[in-house]
Amino acid sequence: MGKVREEVERLVLPILEEEGMELVDIEYKMGKGRGILRLYIDKPGGIKIDDCERLSQRIEPIIDRTDIIRGHYLLEVSSPGLDRPLKREKDFKRFIGRLIKVKTFSPIDNQKRFVGTLKDYKEERVALETKEGKIIEIPIKNIAKANLHE
Repeated sequence: MGKVREEVERLVLPILEEEGMELVDIEYKMGKGRGILRLYIDKPGGIKIDDCERLSQRIEPIIDRTDIIRGHYLLEVSSPGLDRPLKREKDFKRFIGRLIKVKTFSPIDNQKRFVGTLKDYKEERVALETKEGKIIEIPIKNIAKANLHE
């Protein structure tokens, strides 16, 4: 599955850059006899349905030609939504000042789930401020999942 993600990312990044968009995430799962490939994209001002349709029409023939995914699959191109995942350094830096939700692999202060304002990202650490005003520093390697929280 990781190989599919890597190859798809390599193929779609130039198209997204040309369109002024960014790749937020890729999911590839098997389900009911066929694969499901989901691409989450974003751009300043947000993604519209027309953007998803246009990108799908550009990307699907390229994936088909490379035969990365054998057999039938469904391609879904969509916006990451209000609870957008934060995965890369640039994601964390872009959303400084926003409310986020973080789940960690191992506990910090006997806790694995945090909600707070993203204060900073530096030296592979995320700093967030809880509603109580406490600053929690979380090493990026300890983050199992991070999302915007509305």
